[in-house]
Amino acid sequence: MSEPQVVVITGANRGIGLELARHYAREGCEVIGVCRRSSDELAAVANQVIDGVDVTTDAGIDALKTGLAGKSISLLINNAGLLQDEQLGNIDFDSIRTQMEINAYAPLRVTEALVPQIREGGKIANITSRMGSIADNDSGGRYGYRASKAALNAFGKSLAVDLKPRGIAVAQLHPGYVKTRMVNFGGLITPEESAKGLAERIANLNLENSGSFWHSNGEELPW
Repeated sequence: MSEPQVVVITGANRGIGLELARHYAREGCEVIGVCRRSSDELAAVANQVIDGVDVTTDAGIDALKTGLAGKSISLLINNAGLLQDEQLGNIDFDSIRTQMEINAYAPLRVTEALVPQIREGGKIANITSRMGSIADNDSGGRYGYRASKAALNAFGKSLAVDLKPRGIAVAQLHPGYVKTRMVNFGGLITPEESAKGLAERIANLNLENSGSFWHSNGEELPW
């Protein structure tokens, strides 16, 4: 029998990350959940939980590498994120910096640290947002969130180019407007529905379409 695929998910303790963990566990994958604080729900489904990890810090990245030592990774899902709001005339630049650290820099930190362990034919899925689309912005505001997700999209596109010779495909995926704590459970779809769509996009990811920006429903989004 072949070895199970190893799936590493950041921000896996709740919401979309948790539902992705459940999905890949049902698929028979070895699921490794990464988070700052674990949850009973994640512990029940993951093969391994690496908690206490702040992916915005060197110490957090070192702890992640230690926890994953010897693992050959099939799929890395950079899911951890933060949404805050800033309005013109009352912009909190510390808030913007924090969102840039968590939403953009952290996925790049994680990816750079783990690339040596991602097998040929492996995949990286960056959970971004259509709010990172400049062409799609018709409502303004959300300065930090929009900028950080646009930066993540740019990082992901460069990663797709740089990793293609190594046989690793990269996608930027918008989960939809999901009923999670991030949006006070307002959303239009459930985390389960979002995870199903995201997993379908990941399954269809290959070196030919690597670097694309998709909605979980399959729609290709504008930059």
